[in-house]
Amino acid sequence: MNSDQPPNFTLRQLSYLMTAARLGTISAAARELHVSSSAISDAITTLEHELQSQLCIRRKSQGLVLTAAGRQVLDKARPLLAGARDLELQLKTTGGELAGPITIGCYPTLAPMILPVLLDGFGRLHPRVSLEIIEATQDLLVGKLDSGEIDLAFVYETLVPGTPNRAQLFAQPAHVVLPADDEYADRESVRLEDLESRDLILLDSPPSSHHTLSMFAERQLHPTIRHRTTSYEVVRTLVARGLGYGILVQRLSNPNSYEDLPLVVKEIEPAVKPVSVEAIWPAHTTIAPRVRALIEFALAQEWIRSRTT
Repeated sequence: MNSDQPPNFTLRQLSYLMTAARLGTISAAARELHVSSSAISDAITTLEHELQSQLCIRRKSQGLVLTAAGRQVLDKARPLLAGARDLELQLKTTGGELAGPITIGCYPTLAPMILPVLLDGFGRLHPRVSLEIIEATQDLLVGKLDSGEIDLAFVYETLVPGTPNRAQLFAQPAHVVLPADDEYADRESVRLEDLESRDLILLDSPPSSHHTLSMFAERQLHPTIRHRTTSYEVVRTLVARGLGYGILVQRLSNPNSYEDLPLVVKEIEPAVKPVSVEAIWPAHTTIAPRVRALIEFALAQEWIRSRTT
C-alpha cells in the first residue's frame, strides 16, 4: 500500500472511541465532548466498518466494553492522537502567540542585511516560530515559492517571473566599487562612459548581471568584462587587488574587502534608477498568520539606515 495514501478512518473517530472507552458509556462521552450520543455511536460504527472488526460491546446496563481488537486499536491510537495534538500546538496560533515553521528564501547578496534582522528581531518576538533559510538566485526562489518549498522570499525587483504578491522594503541605486588607489578614487562620481574600456569584474548572478549590463546598454555602451563570479565578496576582493572595477547595488558598512584591502564607493553619473528590494509571496494563496506577521515585521524596519552611503 502506498504510504502516502490516507487511511479510511479519521482521528475524530479514534478520539470518540477513546473517550467512550475511558468514561464507560457513549452518553458520558457525548456530554464531555459536547456532541450528540448518536454522533459518537455512528463514528464508532463507521470505524468498526472501516477496520472490519468489532471494537466494543455496547450494553445499556453495562455500558461500553472494549474487545481485544478495540484495545489494540486504542494502543495504536494513543500515540497518533498525541502526535496530532502536538502538531497542532506547534503550528496553531494560540492566545495570540504565533507558532510553526517559516521557510525564508533570500537572494544571496541581500542575506547579510536582511536575514540577521529577521532571525534576531522577529525570532525574539515570536520564539515559537522556527525560521529556516534558503539562499538562491531569483528564478530558483520563485520556483520554490510556486512549489510551496518556501513561504516568502526577499529579492530585487528585477527579473521576478510570474505574478507573486510583492511589497517594497527599500530602494537604492547601483554604485561603482574601485580600489582605494584608483585614478578615479578622488572623484565624487563616475560616468559609465569612463568605465567602458576598463576591466569589469561582473557579479554574474541573476538579476545582478542583467541589471549591470542593461545600464550600459541603455547608454549604448559595451563594458569590457575581465572576470565573472557569482560571489559578491569575490567581486570586492578582486577589485581591491586592482584587477578591475565592480558595479553593485548592495552596500556594506565595511569599506574593506575580505582580505582587508581598502575600497572606495562612487555614485554613477548621471544618476541611475534605484533598484527596489522586495518581499514576495505566492499569489492566490492564503498565508499563515505567522508568515503575514513576518512580512509586516520586515516592512516596518528602517532598512535604509542599516547601510552606508
